[in-house]
Amino acid sequence: MGRMPPIVAPALLSAPPRRSAAPAWIVTLLVCAGQFLVVLDVSVVNVALPAVRTGLGLSELGLQWIVNAYLITFAGFMLLGGRVADIFGRKRIFVVGLALFTLASLAGGLAQEPWQLIAARTIQGVGAAVLSPATLTILTTSFPTGPARTRAIATWTAVGAGGGAVGGLVGGVLTQYLSWRWVLLINVPIGALVLAGAVLWLTESRRETGRRLDVPGAVLATGGLGLVAFGIVQTETAGWGSADALLPLVAGLLVIAAFVAVEARAKAPLMPLGLFRLRTVSSANAAMVLSGAAMFSMWYFLSLYMQNVLSYTPLQAGISFIPHSLSIVIGSKIAPRLMNRMGAKTLALTGALISACGMAWQGAMGADGTYLGTILGPGILMALGAGLAATPTAAIATSGAAPGDQGLVSGLVNTSRQMGGALGLSVLSTVAAARALTGHGAEALASGYGLAFHVGALILLAAVALMAVALPRRRADTAHG
Repeated sequence: MGRMPPIVAPALLSAPPRRSAAPAWIVTLLVCAGQFLVVLDVSVVNVALPAVRTGLGLSELGLQWIVNAYLITFAGFMLLGGRVADIFGRKRIFVVGLALFTLASLAGGLAQEPWQLIAARTIQGVGAAVLSPATLTILTTSFPTGPARTRAIATWTAVGAGGGAVGGLVGGVLTQYLSWRWVLLINVPIGALVLAGAVLWLTESRRETGRRLDVPGAVLATGGLGLVAFGIVQTETAGWGSADALLPLVAGLLVIAAFVAVEARAKAPLMPLGLFRLRTVSSANAAMVLSGAAMFSMWYFLSLYMQNVLSYTPLQAGISFIPHSLSIVIGSKIAPRLMNRMGAKTLALTGALISACGMAWQGAMGADGTYLGTILGPGILMALGAGLAATPTAAIATSGAAPGDQGLVSGLVNTSRQMGGALGLSVLSTVAAARALTGHGAEALASGYGLAFHVGALILLAAVALMAVALPRRRADTAHG
């Protein structure tokens, strides 16, 4: 579900007195531009994937690492990025994160080998994880509590949604009229302009505390997730019982176990395990992992289906995603109002069921599919349901936490969704590739992509069952006006 912006919980931070302040619109423009780049790069590469594969000679399974390398590091380092900004200064970390992101984009756009592109996307993910939390905290410390801050955060959220929504179209235009390399190179001039503006106009602020950084926790979380994802991918060629698959899988699980042990003993843990004793936090985050595992892959497989099976150009594929993008934005916009009428749990269940129906319908795709008959209807259902479900699930996740933990819990929701997306992409890509190998040509590819959607629908149904059993029903705590 990479097209949705990170979910915001109001940050309870106070900034020291600032020197002569930059105009509010400049501050908002700069931080929103940074957030736009981060969200855009989750989705912009999807339409370019067939061209990337041709240009660099990637395998069908190797192609997913162009997406997963970014997702895994983004998710694994996101919580650490927020703390780094608090301790070392929001402006400084904004500049460092954006510089890293921009340089990695340049390296990726110039890559000549698959490993170079995957390495660049990995570094991009680290830069994004540092940059994204800083964008929001700069806004919350630059505007006083009240309407001005509310408008700034609303703008930030809308820009994030826009970045995800236009990613497919931007990727299609750049790939068709320039090259796949420009889906990364476009970040360089924009990043350079925003960097210059940040140095000139943003004011430094930091939280004056002695908080420590849990770097081992971030490294262990990212490494464990990456090893598990790699092991899953290996099962397609080597089988589940082979050493090539089992060794990384077991190693990944051991690293994740080490992460849990480190978090249990750390004085300033990246992910305080005590929060998971709250039913709202544990159940909602588990639901986010499952939902992300199913929904994120929608954009990936649809892009491959449209170009590899239906022979769409990159631009046609990008334009075809516009109804999907509009549907997810509409679902997100109407969700708060529906929560007041239905309750958060009922709406989350409804949204997930709508998405599951769309995925099951999409799984019937074939080599002779059409846009109106095969893509449009199920795509709208999948995206609309995702938009409806995300807000109430996040509201439930934060409803039981103390005010001082709201930002952390919101970050956990985003991390759970991205990590679920990364693992889900690995599983579903393996399923699709295994099915495609049983046949030949476009029909075999369509069958593989269709099976991935059917498995995704089953994962979403598992999320529905989990939510029905585990999510609390407390309208007063989770409804938002």
